[in-house]
Amino acid sequence: MENQLTIANQPQFHRLKIAKKKQLTKNAFALELEVPDELKPRYSYRAGQYVTLKYPFFEKEIQNDYSFTSAPFEKNLSLAIKINGENSSTQFLFNNYKEGDEISVSEPAGRFFLPYKPNEKRTVLAFASGIGITPIISHIKNILQEEGLTRIFLFYGNKSYEDIILRDELEDLQKKAHGRLSVYYFLSQEKVKDQLFQGRLDEKKISLIINQILHLDEDDEESTIWDSTDKVLICGPGAMIKSVANACYNHGIPKKNIHFELFQAFNEDIYPTEKEFPLIENVNVTIQFNHIVKEGIILKNNERKLLQQLLDLGYKLPYSCKSGICGSCLCYLKKGEVVMTEDEYLTEKEKQQGKILPCVSIAMSKDVSLDFDLY
Repeated sequence: MENQLTIANQPQFHRLKIAKKKQLTKNAFALELEVPDELKPRYSYRAGQYVTLKYPFFEKEIQNDYSFTSAPFEKNLSLAIKINGENSSTQFLFNNYKEGDEISVSEPAGRFFLPYKPNEKRTVLAFASGIGITPIISHIKNILQEEGLTRIFLFYGNKSYEDIILRDELEDLQKKAHGRLSVYYFLSQEKVKDQLFQGRLDEKKISLIINQILHLDEDDEESTIWDSTDKVLICGPGAMIKSVANACYNHGIPKKNIHFELFQAFNEDIYPTEKEFPLIENVNVTIQFNHIVKEGIILKNNERKLLQQLLDLGYKLPYSCKSGICGSCLCYLKKGEVVMTEDEYLTEKEKQQGKILPCVSIAMSKDVSLDFDLY
């Protein structure tokens, strides 16, 4: 996803050497980046995080985020990148950068991570679609390394067998995991013998998975694998995340145990809004952005989220997902009251500091003041 960040919140970049480059499928390739010893403390990361690559693309400067496919215990940083079209910036990256070249790489960011519990026996379910496998495989590697008692079930959707990104690596991990990793592929545009594995990962498919794959638990005859699930990881397009997350929630998994990462703009809430809010008309908004204060911005009412209304009025504010997942629009609430319909991203400490995500915020007062200059 392309960043639209405030000047004050730009990440720190360093030049890193491309140690390896490999084509994975016809539409995806891998880069392995070498980190010099003096920069290693700055590139310490957690499974599920990402970096931003910055490079010139004709007359523009491109900044795109890519999740690690490597795990923190591995020597180099590895990324898998989807080629988005013949004339895309990712095709340019593939064509014009080779092993030995240097590229600007941000320090790691993102919050799609889990606390690891090496002494507990856990069940983790992972759902990925297409390039969404990238942070998931980083999690898988790290869980297998750090949690000797944990088992993982991966459900991975693609168009065809040839489109399965990192298939060889997944199958190698499965062989070495001694039964702790089970991988299931789902194909939407290629015929398969078992109809269970035909089609996209959605709410209907989750019900079938629960009843046909996660129904018997060899470790506990009185329970099912689904009943013993501790954490769910989801990564893919917004519609897929919404469908799978709601299916998991509706089948009894608490929201706090469902974690997801979004790679593209998605203008809907992941979960349905369960509350009704009192109507407030002519909401008066003040914003501070790049040290410039704009006062007297009038929103018609509070029926829609703050960020979208401000974007519709032409204010170029930072955002990426619009679903409360990525944190790009993070700001301080300096005045007024809001209710966030989602708060997957924010920590309790940040909430206490007055930080909010305007992309999922409903105004609950007549006057609201937002400060996007975090530093």
